[in-house]
Amino acid sequence: MSRLLAAVLTMTAAAVLAVGAAFGIVAMLETTPKQPNTPMITYENAGQGR
Repeated sequence: MSRLLAAVLTMTAAAVLAVGAAFGIVAMLETTPKQPNTPMITYENAGQGR
């Protein structure tokens, strides 16, 4: 009986760890990285005609 209990507890712990890891990965992928608010291209004569 103790082997059966150990097997059930091991399977339960493995399932809980797998679900926790899945939620952690999804939460990590949904976070947005901090991006600087600086333009990559600047124009010195912006707004003026050619």
